[in-house]
Amino acid sequence: MATSGTFTYSPDLGELTLYAFNLAGVRPTALTQAHMESARMAANMVNARWSAMGVNLWAVDLQAIPLIPGNNTYSVPANTIAILDAYVTNAGSQDRIIMPVSRTEYASYPNKTQQGAVTTYWFDRLLAPTITFYLTPDGTYPSASYYRVRQIQDARLPGGIAPEVPFYFLEAYALALAQRLAMIWMPGNAAGLKTLADEAYEIAANQNTEQAAFYVTPMITPYFRA
Repeated sequence: MATSGTFTYSPDLGELTLYAFNLAGVRPTALTQAHMESARMAANMVNARWSAMGVNLWAVDLQAIPLIPGNNTYSVPANTIAILDAYVTNAGSQDRIIMPVSRTEYASYPNKTQQGAVTTYWFDRLLAPTITFYLTPDGTYPSASYYRVRQIQDARLPGGIAPEVPFYFLEAYALALAQRLAMIWMPGNAAGLKTLADEAYEIAANQNTEQAAFYVTPMITPYFRA
């Protein structure tokens, strides 16, 4: 059986926009500048929605922070959606995981400037977000690192730029874009497209997971004490 032998299909946002308008019931010959401006906005609204809906594995990266003794709060890039895992590293390049705490738990600490080996962190999700460590770094661990989910890169129509989504999310992206465009230009088609868009997203999201075992071990030792 003859096949293409290639894996390079990556439509740009312009191609996906034309397809999305077709799905919405708007033909290419009817498109105007106003249609394309609404498509640019709709594509970025899809990005915003997907950034809020869960962990997009393709948008996870590793950030590092040099820890300054006596300084417990550091800036986090503004495009950070969530922090997944964090650890500190000592001078011997040995890592140790640290755990997140809530604002309330951090507020309960009586001496927030106490220095020592870092054990926890509080991620303050401001417009200019910060991460605050406890204990306050004392130099034992010179650096901290964290895996974060960042926002999806901007959708741009000029220049043949593809949206930042993997191949297995393309259908979901096209349908989500079509649904938003239908809300503006063909409202009668929006409800049906939403159903299809939600189904396509669920299928893709089920694949967007790490294939790793998860173990839960109950602490039952007290039940067997003599």
